[in-house]
Amino acid sequence: MATQSKRCVQYLAHGAARVGLVAVSALLAGILGVLALLLFWSYPGRPNPFFDDHGTPLPRGLSEKLFIEINGVMQGLIIESKDTSHPVLLYLHGGLPDYFLSKHYPTGFEDLFTVVWWEQRGAGLSYSPDIPKESLTTEQYIADTLALTDYLRHRFGQERIYLMAHSGGTFFGIQAAARAPERFHAYIGVAQMTNQLRSEQLAYQYMLQRFRESGDADMVRKLEAAPVTLEGGAPPAYLAVRDSAMHRLGVGTMHTMTSIVQGLFLASLQTREYTLGEKVALWRGKLAAGVSALWEEQVSTDLAETLPVVDVPVYLLHGTYDYTVSFPLAKAYCEQIRAPIKGFYTFEQSAHSPMFEEPSRTVRILRDDVLAGTARLADAPLEVAQGG
Repeated sequence: MATQSKRCVQYLAHGAARVGLVAVSALLAGILGVLALLLFWSYPGRPNPFFDDHGTPLPRGLSEKLFIEINGVMQGLIIESKDTSHPVLLYLHGGLPDYFLSKHYPTGFEDLFTVVWWEQRGAGLSYSPDIPKESLTTEQYIADTLALTDYLRHRFGQERIYLMAHSGGTFFGIQAAARAPERFHAYIGVAQMTNQLRSEQLAYQYMLQRFRESGDADMVRKLEAAPVTLEGGAPPAYLAVRDSAMHRLGVGTMHTMTSIVQGLFLASLQTREYTLGEKVALWRGKLAAGVSALWEEQVSTDLAETLPVVDVPVYLLHGTYDYTVSFPLAKAYCEQIRAPIKGFYTFEQSAHSPMFEEPSRTVRILRDDVLAGTARLADAPLEVAQGG
């Protein structure tokens, strides 16, 4: 009997070992499978050339990823153009480099411009843990923008270029344009920042109301515990839930994008123009940014007061569903600002990214107004109270 019991125990032990081995093997196979998929998604790790209808590379086309030193820091950019004789468009991203979204939501910019997708110091291709967070200031970003502008002017033989900025990039982008108007044909602000603390307060009030109406007690509790006020600012607890809350309500990156994980994280992993290491750097930079010196400047500045005049044409594009950056505040700023030409363009189907959400209309504005130096397609003048 004892012998049978011993054999039974040994059999069970061997069985458990086999089950454990199978589980470990399955886990390893799963990990290897995910890694293989990520590597597959990261090939070739660079932008593809542009071809004509016969599959021949365009003779004046350009698709390249390069790294250059800008004010002492190596920084990465991707340049795409179907014809390098076209005007240069330098694009300044916001809190996250969003070139990868152009692969999922084509903008068509490369049909009109030589587009430079610059990933600023501390972000994406330009991420390095050695860059001190306190050096990421408005003045540094302005200096970097102007240095890169001069590099592009020299390389492509153009006296002036076009400057487009999105979200957080608009804060220092419009200041760079005002600082050196002789370098730019025009400034295009997409989701233009003005008074970001007031914008956050408006977003907070809107989201709290919407979540109360929907009966989301958990989100209401989180928001009520971290109120945004003009006196107290935007507390860290609010910033921790801000992006996910905005996306759930369709007022974040895009009106139809309700998940950061699916809409941004997975989309970035599936973009073949980045290597796997560069994709890791993209999100390391995002996580490391936190509450930066630049953010502190953004929420303590009202551009309507500090920058009332810009001596280049100013075009502001904004989605009505945008609460990441306030639509009414941007419209009020456009009506107030003094510029040689100015136009505000309302995108009725967009939230924070009209160039990805309504690309055809964006291209039409760029072609028929910006390049032509007019504002015929802009909204009719409309008085908008500050704060909306």
